[in-house]
Amino acid sequence: MDLSFGFLLEYSGVLFEGLLNTLKFVSLAAVLGLVWGFVLSLGRTSKSSAIYGLTTIYVEFFRGTPVLIQLFWVFFCLPLFLGIELSGFASSIIALTLYSGAIISESFRAALKSIERSQFDACTALGLSAGTRTLFVILPQAVLRAIPNLLSNVVSLFKESALVSAVGMTDLMYVGQNIANNVARPVEILTTVALIYFAIGFPLTRAVTFVEGRLLKVVKA
Repeated sequence: MDLSFGFLLEYSGVLFEGLLNTLKFVSLAAVLGLVWGFVLSLGRTSKSSAIYGLTTIYVEFFRGTPVLIQLFWVFFCLPLFLGIELSGFASSIIALTLYSGAIISESFRAALKSIERSQFDACTALGLSAGTRTLFVILPQAVLRAIPNLLSNVVSLFKESALVSAVGMTDLMYVGQNIANNVARPVEILTTVALIYFAIGFPLTRAVTFVEGRLLKVVKA
């Protein structure tokens, strides 16, 4: 097999643009997923059996079904119910937010359970409302304790984002596939795309380990 990667310099610009598009919508989906995940985690720790049940069903469904099917359902089926046409970008953001919210909620739920009951009792003694308590007391502590898991969730989201090429999103994977089809050199192109994903994902996984180690030292101190 005659392998040559030199021609890729000609396509470096479009590959970089595809990477930027990937990072943009992954960042947006991650932020929305963090918000949605925290809301779900509150439901998963709720004393109301109805709220707990509904949020549990949601989380288990989105964690237990393939992301590609979720993406296709949002892209092809959701517009039939809404009566509007959704772009590939909108469908990708919705699907990734719904999925990431489910996995992120478990990180927040574990963090919420680790917060001592005395924190809640102190808020009640100070006369803080439920909203104030959640936003200014519980949320900051939950985020701090969940940081390592949240970073892992974002890494997973970044890797799963390659699936959005299936609905025409011009992300890194989509651009790579188009180049491979045009030049008939799939080995070089797909290998390069995989290395780009690795170059982004690997440092993030190392960052998770580093942050987790630092937080453990803080907790022990």
